[in-house]
Amino acid sequence: MWKSLVYVGFGSFLGGAARYWLSRSISTAGFVRLPWGTMAVNVAGCLLIGLFCGWFERTDMLSPEWRLFLTVGFCGGFTTFSTFVHEDYTMLLTDRFGAFAVYAVLSFASGLLAVWLGYFLVRNL
Repeated sequence: MWKSLVYVGFGSFLGGAARYWLSRSISTAGFVRLPWGTMAVNVAGCLLIGLFCGWFERTDMLSPEWRLFLTVGFCGGFTTFSTFVHEDYTMLLTDRFGAFAVYAVLSFASGLLAVWLGYFLVRNL
C-alpha cells in the first residue's frame, strides 16, 4: 500500500507541475475569451489516459505501481476537474452564459473524443 501511495504521489507531483506550466503557457498567450489553458490540459490528459489504458490492455509490460503512477498519479495530477467547474461557475456568476455553454460542452466532448482517440490509436496501430 505505501509503495503504491509513493508512486501515485510522485506521479501527481509531476502531473501537477506539468499542468501548471502548460496551462500558464497557454493562458498567457493572449486567448482570454475562454479558459483555453485548462481545456488544453484536460483534453491532453484525456488523450494520455486513453493511450495508457489502451496500452495496458494490449501488454503486461508495467507493474501495477507504474500503472498507478501514470494514470491515477500523473494523469490525475495533470487534469483538473475542480478548476474546470470553478471556471464554469465564474462564467455563470458573470452572466457569460454563452461562454459557459460552449466551454462546458466543448470540454466534455473534446475530452471524451480524446480518450477514445487514445484507445483507438494504441489498440489499432
